[in-house]
Amino acid sequence: MAYKALDCITSSDIEALGLPSEVAERFYQNLSEIIRNYGSATPETWQRVSKHLLEPDLPFSLHQMMYYGCYKDFGPDPPAWIPDPERAASTNVGQLLERHGKEFLDSRYKDPISSFSDFQNFSVSNPEVYWKTVLDEISVSFSVPPQCILRENQSHPGGQWLPGAHLNPAKNCLSLNGKKTLDDIMVIWRDEGDDKMPVNKMTLKELRTEVWLVAHALEILGLDKGSAIAIDMPMDVNSVVIYLAIVLAGYAVVSIADSFAPTEIATRLKISKAKAIFTQDVIIRGDKRLPLYSRVIDAQSPIAIVIPSRGSSFGINLRDGDISWHEFLAKVEHFREVEFVAVEQPVEAFTNILFSSGTTGEPKAIPWTLATPFKAAADGWCHMDIRKGDIVAWPTNLGWMMGPWLVYASLLNGASMALYNGSPLGSGFAKFVQDAKVTMLGVIPSIVRAWKTTNCTASYDWSAIRCFGSTGEASNVDEYLWLMGRARYKPIIEYCGGTEIGGGFVTGSLLQPQSLSAFSTPAMGCSLFIIGSDGIINPPIVPGIGELALGPLMFGASNTLLNGDHYNVYFKGMPVWNGKILRRHGDVFDLTSRGYYHAHGRADDTMNLGGIKVSSVEIERICNAVDNNILETAAVGVPPQGGGPERLVIAVVFKDSSESATDLNKLRTAFNSALQNKLNPFFKVSHIVPITSLPRTATNKVMRRVLRQQFAQIDQNSKM
Repeated sequence: MAYKALDCITSSDIEALGLPSEVAERFYQNLSEIIRNYGSATPETWQRVSKHLLEPDLPFSLHQMMYYGCYKDFGPDPPAWIPDPERAASTNVGQLLERHGKEFLDSRYKDPISSFSDFQNFSVSNPEVYWKTVLDEISVSFSVPPQCILRENQSHPGGQWLPGAHLNPAKNCLSLNGKKTLDDIMVIWRDEGDDKMPVNKMTLKELRTEVWLVAHALEILGLDKGSAIAIDMPMDVNSVVIYLAIVLAGYAVVSIADSFAPTEIATRLKISKAKAIFTQDVIIRGDKRLPLYSRVIDAQSPIAIVIPSRGSSFGINLRDGDISWHEFLAKVEHFREVEFVAVEQPVEAFTNILFSSGTTGEPKAIPWTLATPFKAAADGWCHMDIRKGDIVAWPTNLGWMMGPWLVYASLLNGASMALYNGSPLGSGFAKFVQDAKVTMLGVIPSIVRAWKTTNCTASYDWSAIRCFGSTGEASNVDEYLWLMGRARYKPIIEYCGGTEIGGGFVTGSLLQPQSLSAFSTPAMGCSLFIIGSDGIINPPIVPGIGELALGPLMFGASNTLLNGDHYNVYFKGMPVWNGKILRRHGDVFDLTSRGYYHAHGRADDTMNLGGIKVSSVEIERICNAVDNNILETAAVGVPPQGGGPERLVIAVVFKDSSESATDLNKLRTAFNSALQNKLNPFFKVSHIVPITSLPRTATNKVMRRVLRQQFAQIDQNSKM
């Protein structure tokens, strides 16, 4: 749609969007005054319009008219939000720079906004100073301090971080320091269906009591320290308590998403060698009761501790050897309020085993060391500005990295974690955000799309939000313009990383202008490199497009895999920059002339569906078995025209080439049923494209990238 420049818009144009004539005229007069003072097409104009004229209840079409009218001739990456110098100076990073900017940057330091990029470069070139400073800022305590921050070693391309240190991340979450007192609220939650009830709250004192009790109960299981213990539950207050107790007691959490089918659960239990698993009897979502314990049994799990879901009478029969939650805790009830002495371990010990899909069909098992939680907390501190008094919500699950990230980024920074036990897609969650007074709301674009489509956030007050965070998949400009408008144009911090990093490598900052669906900076401590199609590395800050590679020295990043060769996966065959071999990531990115990064999906054969990374091979294996007339399939993720989350498109080669196209809808239904039952209930095939043969390399590898390009072109021509 073509939009008029702001100085060409009339009150009639505004009224035509559905506003009463007197409201339209008043809006027009206020707009005219802003244009007289700031011009019709400047970032300052948009800042004034968005902050002072655009209310959440005004038609979104008016928001679009203002945004696109202001930036009609601006070009790429118009700033949707601009930092205010006074507020920037009050952020975590701003305060740090005001105290130490001249010490870090010498004469280059001017102010937090002007000097932010220099400070990011400093964090890469001076890791010893930077990470010592940030770990002090988030009050990390060691039982044995590290010998140094970073020890570079040719046999460890990623370096050895905090060598010699002993600590416990859960103990740090529960400890008293300058950020926390016993009366501080640490967890806020509400169950779906209780939307008219006050939110539930748990203080640090209460959280410590519950975590200590579960840790004491874990000891009765008699497992060796370092053993893996799985959690397959919704992310609620119980699962968070269990997570912290496992870590506090010196075991490693095995993260399993509560949506997984038995085969996927079994695979993760086998790879991790889990000795026990915590699960629920059922998951309640609205009127539905979804089985969970039965799936764990079908996965032939080890001993299960089974928690009753809210409102459940727990009438199920347990498998021999399994334990009910009540029985599990009853054995140590006499230890209630008795402190559990945290098990301090070497920094290289495992604290969490998470899974990320590889290209072979088997998920990569990625251990987080004891350093990784502090990478998550540092990102929250630096980029989302999380601090004491904040209330942080991010709909997720402990099975994905953002679940543990939320635990550490909130609790280690002295903030409250806000959990909604139910679907985040409806008005119940929107009301929870209002009632909990959430200050940092994390999203994935699929959730935002659902909110915008149903308008379920209407009438709820989100003005307490200071910023949004977004991760998981590519976002859409219009949808994120709408999202900003719900909270009176607070910034959206785009955040991209990976399970193997424990946080982000490219993100945004409250000290930089933020453009919609774009990243403004490498994450603190991270350096980014774009490899062109010719295989040559673009110099940093030079615009270009290509496969993204990462500087190898990233605090908290993985250094081993349980079921793969870490060096081969992340470093083998990668180019060298300034004597250091770069780390493989695999996404295609471009860096624009205005200094913003844009993500363009996977360069290899994995894709991102609803924030979940999955390999093409996993999907194809299931689709190939759906119909006897299928010879082979190829699964690719195709971003829609205009940007946004990838859609799953299946190319199908039939044995009988006369297969009628009228059967494709039936086949798509069959694909969806099989994928949702065997892989993930949220996966959905968008389109099926019959082709005569799959494009292949000379060595017979399927060229899914070619298919992705072809299907994207078809979509652009509106034929798909």
